[in-house]
Amino acid sequence: MRLTFLGKATQGGGSPTLYATDRDTYVVQGWKVPGRDDDVEVPHRLLVHVQPGTYLGARMHDTGRGSFTLTGQPVDDAQALAQMDIPGHETCVEVPKKAEEYFGGAATG
Repeated sequence: MRLTFLGKATQGGGSPTLYATDRDTYVVQGWKVPGRDDDVEVPHRLLVHVQPGTYLGARMHDTGRGSFTLTGQPVDDAQALAQMDIPGHETCVEVPKKAEEYFGGAATG
């Protein structure tokens, strides 16, 4: 799986990071959630790097401290992992990339 770096929430090595994949998904690198291998925790501000017109297709839970936890498929793809810098307190999951849908419309009448 090839990754395209989209952005990170902090500076330096590691850190919560968002990637797009060549499989039309996102890989989200974030802090490990104890007891949940398929969850990561990321700061709210990481989401500014989501590609325009799309969103993370994963259920997210606000922790109430400026971060979300989200559930995805743990990444075990060697090619993808070789492209990332993942410190021991972080992990990554793959989540669907969904297209935004507009349900509203201009008021008429």
